[in-house]
Amino acid sequence: MSAAITACADLVESAVAHRTAMGRLTEQHALTLDDGYAVQDEVARRRLARGERVVGAKLGLTSPAKQQQMQVAEPVYGRLFSGGLHPANEPVRVDTLIHPRVEPEIVLIIGQRLAGPGVSAADVLAATDWVCCGLEVIDSRYADFSFTAADVVADNTSEAKVVVGPAMHRPDGLDLSLIGLLLEVDGVQVATATGAATMGHPAEATAMLANFLGARGEAIEPGWMVFTGGLTAAVPLAAGHHVTATFGHLGSVTVRGV
Repeated sequence: MSAAITACADLVESAVAHRTAMGRLTEQHALTLDDGYAVQDEVARRRLARGERVVGAKLGLTSPAKQQQMQVAEPVYGRLFSGGLHPANEPVRVDTLIHPRVEPEIVLIIGQRLAGPGVSAADVLAATDWVCCGLEVIDSRYADFSFTAADVVADNTSEAKVVVGPAMHRPDGLDLSLIGLLLEVDGVQVATATGAATMGHPAEATAMLANFLGARGEAIEPGWMVFTGGLTAAVPLAAGHHVTATFGHLGSVTVRGV
């Protein structure tokens, strides 16, 4: 492992631990996208050594809205850790994060191992046990949410907390691309979307992830939850405010800031 990868992993962990925004890693080191994943791998290794578990995967920047908001042109992948699971009935302490934002996502609960090459959307749906709605609380460690693709990958695609809706649904008979979404902040509508905002279909995005992981000798493992990508631009989460996502067929989920 290069000294630059170790140094970048140290910077990411320090930013998380001290809740202090940092400058782009790519302004200090000449990081490629592959280097960004190497930094993510190293931080993940340290977290696993401290006793956390990988409980799923997350796709980032899969929708045009998110790519435009973040000025990044390609989807990215991150890990979900046990320490980020947040109960739906408990508020989020925003002072434990740097500048939290919330985005609504369709979540797949995977029952069979998926590893590329050649994984299709049909394969993903066949391997999916359950579908539910979710909210991801992202927290980029970069000042002003300013980063390149390599930066955001090194930061585990801004992973912080995930909240899963209470209702689980079988995927049979559901066209996830047509699932409608209403996003509200304090009861005021701020955005609408459909599942098609995630690369045309959440299963297409998940197939891309399975093929990407297969090329790395990894897989989407049984029991994992896959947050398939934000359907809208992320909205800020502040103390005393709440964000609610209501999905057709899947129900609703709310996160509150304190």
